Amino acid sequence: MATARRQLGYVSSLTTQSVFVESYGVATGGTSSSITVSGTNYTLLTFTSSSTLTVTKAGLFDVLLCAAGGGGGGGEGSNGHGCGGGGAGGISQSTVYFDANATVTIGAGGAGGVTTTNEQPKSGSSVSIGGANGLSVAGGGQGGGRTTGSDRSFAVLGGSGGGGIASATTNIRQGAASMSPSVSGSAGGAGAASNSSGQGGGGGGGATAVGANASTTTGGAGGAGYDVSAFIAGGALYKCGGGGGGGTTGGAGGSSVGGAGGGGANGTAASANTASGGGGAGPTGGTDRNGGNGGSGIIYVRFKV
Repeated sequence: MATARRQLGYVSSLTTQSVFVESYGVATGGTSSSITVSGTNYTLLTFTSSSTLTVTKAGLFDVLLCAAGGGGGGGEGSNGHGCGGGGAGGISQSTVYFDANATVTIGAGGAGGVTTTNEQPKSGSSVSIGGANGLSVAGGGQGGGRTTGSDRSFAVLGGSGGGGIASATTNIRQGAASMSPSVSGSAGGAGAASNSSGQGGGGGGGATAVGANASTTTGGAGGAGYDVSAFIAGGALYKCGGGGGGGTTGGAGGSSVGGAGGGGANGTAASANTASGGGGAGPTGGTDRNGGNGGSGIIYVRFKV
């Protein structure tokens, strides 16, 4: 079984001190490419689906994990509530030691709320590498929604928290917090403080910024994502953006990767492997609206060559 160790070496307790530092290992798996970061050459392995990191030489590996985004809230048309956007998946970067093959698990994005079948939105799934002794990061929290009557789903904490539904009830409209301060993630925004038709839901939290609160009939924007280009080289590339809140005017998805909130319509789904939240459903008279699905996760592994 692969073992992930974060320490880079040791210093002995002998009179003459010696320092041992692990060198980078070699592995295959996923999609391989050659990159250069700050003058250093690396092999980059990109995993967009569950697979295996095949270690051919034990050593250090730089790992960037982006967990799946949460689903946006769905809303019952007759109640006219704007629903919260899904939170982005958590993101974590570290340098670890692998001495054997490591299982790579890429979680699916959370499903958006489906009002016609009373399906509540779901949180995103985690991503992991190396199994129980390896690394893992939590998926994004679902956005707040409402299906039939008083059947509300609360915003849920996750890698980033989901946005709250529009409501006059304080504990229902509040966005959820990030699951852990040790993982990059942010809280979701609050829904509008009103039961009036057409009010907006809060934006889901993003990797680097909180989701915005709704502003009366406009849903809150999803929190900003994280630019992974410093890790993988190349131009700006964002992951882990929060989903926008639904409203008469929907909120934008965070960093253009989170799903947009519905403007009196269904929330927009986040694209696969963006680790971003889905958009919340927008209120509309008499028609049920669904939340957008969250985007699945992604894992990057690199080693020096």
